Amino acid sequence: MMSLLGRTYRLGLTIASAAFLITGTAVTSRGAGQNSAPAADNTKANREAGKTADQQKENKSDRELARQIRKAIIADKTLSTYAHNVKIIATDGAVTLRGPVRSEDEKAAIEAKAKAVAGVNDVKNELTVAPEKMK
Repeated sequence: MMSLLGRTYRLGLTIASAAFLITGTAVTSRGAGQNSAPAADNTKANREAGKTADQQKENKSDRELARQIRKAIIADKTLSTYAHNVKIIATDGAVTLRGPVRSEDEKAAIEAKAKAVAGVNDVKNELTVAPEKMK
């Protein structure tokens, strides 16, 4: 029972629902730890995951470098949509290529286009070959 503004209200909370409201976690009828797998922890795997697109510098030269590489890739109509959509990350003149492509040939072609624009030693290829989809 609870009194509010001179009126008495009856609260219909059970112990389980009260525990949920207080802790924010669900209470089950099973005991704690029964048949529960540990939560996935990818901290070690993701610690050195490489560069991401949001880490690209906003200076004009890096944006222009990425734009020129993207233009060269898009101009090649023999490449798949996957290849046209790879991530191009330019940081201080160095380029990182990330994302899936359809074949080793596409992977090599994209790397060659990036090297032609950025320079042979300034391209890091992190492209992966995606498996074919089942129909």
